[in-house]
Amino acid sequence: MTPAELLARLDAHPRVVLGGTPTPFERLPRLSADLGRSVFVKRDDLLGPALGGNKTRKLEYLMAEARRQGATRVATFGGLQSNHARLTAAAASLLGMEPHLLYFEPRPKVLTGNLRLNELLGARMHFFPFASKRPRPRSLERTIRLARLLARLRVGPHYFIPVGGHTWLGALGYVRAAVEIDAQARGLGCGAAWLVVAAGSGGTLAGLLAGLRLVGSHLRPLGIDVGKLWKAFPASVAQLATEACSRLGEPHAFAAGDVPLVEGTYVGEGYGQPSEAGNAALVRLLRAEGILLDPVYTAKAFAGLLGEAAGGRLGAGEPIVFVHTGGLPALFG
Repeated sequence: MTPAELLARLDAHPRVVLGGTPTPFERLPRLSADLGRSVFVKRDDLLGPALGGNKTRKLEYLMAEARRQGATRVATFGGLQSNHARLTAAAASLLGMEPHLLYFEPRPKVLTGNLRLNELLGARMHFFPFASKRPRPRSLERTIRLARLLARLRVGPHYFIPVGGHTWLGALGYVRAAVEIDAQARGLGCGAAWLVVAAGSGGTLAGLLAGLRLVGSHLRPLGIDVGKLWKAFPASVAQLATEACSRLGEPHAFAAGDVPLVEGTYVGEGYGQPSEAGNAALVRLLRAEGILLDPVYTAKAFAGLLGEAAGGRLGAGEPIVFVHTGGLPALFG
């Protein structure tokens, strides 16, 4: 399928524009010299309202569906420093809807980072103190079902968005982004680069897998697990990528083994908690290139990029593209 044909099929699905695209695709000169290979960054941290981030692309489709259904309330859930929750609140506010955000943890005494922005955006935050000190991984699908039930009980009539926008409709945002990234990479002579991205709920990775496959891209995606949250995580990503392709009229079955995901290695002590390697990666990129990461998502993913490159698992000298998915408010959390 040509990029133009894929974009035409994407345009058949309603979308409300929340940010300007394409986002910048930049070479990192000092880091490239340091690693002895070309390293680029895709700046999706610059996309969207309220300090932006990758979830903007997913919400463009999800909020269009909410508006089509006549929803006046939108509900979603996530961790305390969820960028998805903050961007959902911002998008809902822009479109005149009432945002409701669910958290499976006690309400903090002081709201910081993304939580403070949610408050300023007028979001209704609902806290359920279910979290344990050592949470056991459970399936993403089961967690979504529980959150949907709680939202129905607490919020009333609403449009429900799963964590991270983890639906086939949300994944279309990164199918579209895959077309954009592939064109930019080829334009800069790095069309066969590794494409490294943080994987929290997996929707971004699923959309990229589907989109790159549909346009026959030579980019090689690699997700870095930042939470170690979900049972059978690769299977969930594969299912989402499969459904996205099917909904676009180009069936392709992804298996769990097709999902390029590094699980557990760069998580540190757990989801939402900074790691030593992540903090070091954050400082390294900031001092080399002046680009900020957040401590619980992108810093861990960038640590994964550095670690996998040093271990020889990203080839010998192929270019690397880091998809910066945003999350800066968590720096102040």
